[in-house]
Amino acid sequence: MSSSVTKRSIMTFFSDSTDHYSHRVRIVLAEKGVTVDIVNIDPKDPPRELAEVNPYNSLPTLVDRELILFESKIMMEYLDERFPHPPLLPVYPVARAESRQFMYRIERDWCGLIDTIQNGASKDATKARKELKDNLLSMAPIFSEKPYFMSEEFTLVDCCMAPILWRLPVLGIELPKSKQSKAINEYMKRLFVRPGFKASLSEREREMRQVG
Repeated sequence: MSSSVTKRSIMTFFSDSTDHYSHRVRIVLAEKGVTVDIVNIDPKDPPRELAEVNPYNSLPTLVDRELILFESKIMMEYLDERFPHPPLLPVYPVARAESRQFMYRIERDWCGLIDTIQNGASKDATKARKELKDNLLSMAPIFSEKPYFMSEEFTLVDCCMAPILWRLPVLGIELPKSKQSKAINEYMKRLFVRPGFKASLSEREREMRQVG
């Protein structure tokens, strides 16, 4: 496939500046310090060059010379393999498989709820909002066990978690001031102060919260 995008000498990332799927990849790019041209696009009015490289005309899309990726988890793992330092997946096969399973569960259990909150009917959104909040609170003990999600080190799982947690205010979810939610709040603070996370934020994402 030949296009003006694939002929670029620098990696190009077509991103939605408010979407959590795009945000997770931007976190990986920032954590790795990758030189990349980030092109923020309105998903309702995508440019022709996106359709030239992505048959689904969807966001996010990553173009690295002749390689074109349009699924966020594949992008994240590709970037982790192409730029191995710092590693964002565990070295050992069992731990790597567990991390991938966590990413799958986030996708299956939470991402659909977020889509419903943002785009569903009012009644469905209210139900999804409660379910997501309850799911988070039920996982509170996990957040207190280790500095990052089931890990001593920051991983791709945290790259998936962070955009969701950052968006809680705009999703209409407020965690109660309780011992149960304290571990979640402390985990969020650890994520949000990371230089890579701060660098990943678009201007519109910065407006979602007060940046500490």
